Amino acid sequence: MRLLKFLLLLCILTPSSTEAEDRPSILWITAEDMSATLGCYGDEYANTPNIDAFAKESVRYTHAFATAPVCSPSRSCLITGCYAPSLGTQQMRSAFPIPKSMKGFPSLLKNEGYYTSNNVKTDYNNANWRDIIRNSWNESSGTAHFSQRDGDGHFFSIFNLMTSHQSRTMVWPYEKFVADVQSKLSPGEIHDPKKAPLPPYYVDTPVVRKTVARFYDCVTAMDKEVGAILEQLQKDGQAENTIVFFYSDHGSGMPRHKRALLDSGMHVPLMIRFPQKWAHLAPGKPGTTLDRMVSFVDFAPTVLSLVGIDVPKEMQGVPFLGKQAGPVRTKVYGHRDRVDEVRDLSRSVRNRRFLYIRNYMPHLGYNQHTGWPDLGEIRHEFYRNTNQQKMSAAQWQFAGPTRPREELYDCQKDPLNLKNLATDPKHKKTLANLRRALQKHQSENHDFGFVPESEAWKMIGDSTPWEIGKQGNRRLALVRAAAAKVGMNDEGAFLKNLKSKNASVRYWGAIGLVARDSLSKTAIAELKNALRDKSTAVKIEAANALARKVGINEGLPTLVRLLQHKDMNTVLHACRTVETLGDEAKSAVPAMKELLKRCHKIRPPETPPTVVSSGEQDLAMFSTLSIGGFLNRVAK
Repeated sequence: MRLLKFLLLLCILTPSSTEAEDRPSILWITAEDMSATLGCYGDEYANTPNIDAFAKESVRYTHAFATAPVCSPSRSCLITGCYAPSLGTQQMRSAFPIPKSMKGFPSLLKNEGYYTSNNVKTDYNNANWRDIIRNSWNESSGTAHFSQRDGDGHFFSIFNLMTSHQSRTMVWPYEKFVADVQSKLSPGEIHDPKKAPLPPYYVDTPVVRKTVARFYDCVTAMDKEVGAILEQLQKDGQAENTIVFFYSDHGSGMPRHKRALLDSGMHVPLMIRFPQKWAHLAPGKPGTTLDRMVSFVDFAPTVLSLVGIDVPKEMQGVPFLGKQAGPVRTKVYGHRDRVDEVRDLSRSVRNRRFLYIRNYMPHLGYNQHTGWPDLGEIRHEFYRNTNQQKMSAAQWQFAGPTRPREELYDCQKDPLNLKNLATDPKHKKTLANLRRALQKHQSENHDFGFVPESEAWKMIGDSTPWEIGKQGNRRLALVRAAAAKVGMNDEGAFLKNLKSKNASVRYWGAIGLVARDSLSKTAIAELKNALRDKSTAVKIEAANALARKVGINEGLPTLVRLLQHKDMNTVLHACRTVETLGDEAKSAVPAMKELLKRCHKIRPPETPPTVVSSGEQDLAMFSTLSIGGFLNRVAK
């Protein structure tokens, strides 16, 4: 009897399987701005011995995708397990709030006793970012490391490796790249520009070859950093208890990759290593290659599933590992919105074979002028060579001034996404199916991205975009329907939308007229009336249409006045519009110079671009970039 009582007591006191000692540690190694340019993914020009060795010990995914082709919106998704357009955080350096209950998924591990550390980068792209950092991390800094925890407890740690970032690969002056990155390589590790593999959408010039080789040098230097982290994990005796993820935050920072919803901007490498102790959680043996589709929105719930924490119902992703693993994905979704000063709006859906992209601003091309990346020499090679008569079809697809409303690519036959099949009768059914899938996704996930930022602030009041969407707000559906008209030959629809009671619908009505080749007298008259609209977003696009289609003096005075507006969202919108008008807007030079003084007061020019404020200061920084681009090209 005594023995029985002892055994019962032992059962009560014995930790359950959900206790920390029965859970794995998790390590994320995140490379910045890198496509699958690795030896283990078949890239023969790459020199990545540490990652290639890691791949042999891991499960390697061939169909992993970011949700955005740029960092901040992607990181908003990764930290919450929710799509950025559902949160209203789809624009670069968003300042919109998210529900206070969304504290960052690492906070759930931290609450369970995990030591959580984040090495250097956050960029969570919402007004709550300081709260997320505080709630999620025991330590978030440039020195944060799993080895800093007390004792031998379990950890969740992230290392964000900046060495492959666009700044290093193409923006920094070449001398700085040599001093800070290439100097870490031996002569045999430095890539020969003459052997650089140029994709068919690149022009072949010495600058382009040198920059491609430079990118691969950065990847090799990053590979060394991966090796050092894995070695430290082994030295600390934690390799056998740690599941390690390696992935990149979106495609490479090179032109036509970062900022584009093509596979070159969205497809990422993903490898996950499971030690023997946790091999039962692995979907295959070491060295296995899996073609299961996974998306960034799945990463947070997958980590929770692996460690035995219930996935919050608000998360929109599907765990692909652990006891809570869901069904295999058949599609992944992407979005492209404003990046820095560059306005845009596109959405995508990809299944295992086909990629569908819907461009809601088809009058804007892929290769728009953009201040910070334009510091890189390679960007100007495309500007100098933008001549349809001298470019191949692949080069013009990227460098040309416009895009199709719809793009459809067979990613099996055309992995570089060069041949648009959207008008091919043979693919009519595929086009229709993916179009419907995207529309359903936008509706079910309450895509907030179609509301211009200046109007979005009025719309949410004291709420959040997430909560507005969850209310099933019909206004969002009306706005998406208005945006879907842009690029069609239906002036009547745009004029009807221009008279809507909904300011965001009127905004898309004006954009529809901007995108037209010509305007009727009726349209011109309605656009002139729209210059008095209560919405600054509508005023700006009406002025844009008039300046482009009727005459610069019909629209530019309105834009110049709005450069002085108190709302910096409006200022950035007007500023970028003036910039894109180019030489025709030369009379705006004095006003742009005055705005530059204002922006410098808000955000002094010596402030490092990496300093995130997610508010007026960031909008001032982006306006400064736009002003700089305008003055460099026009005020000569």
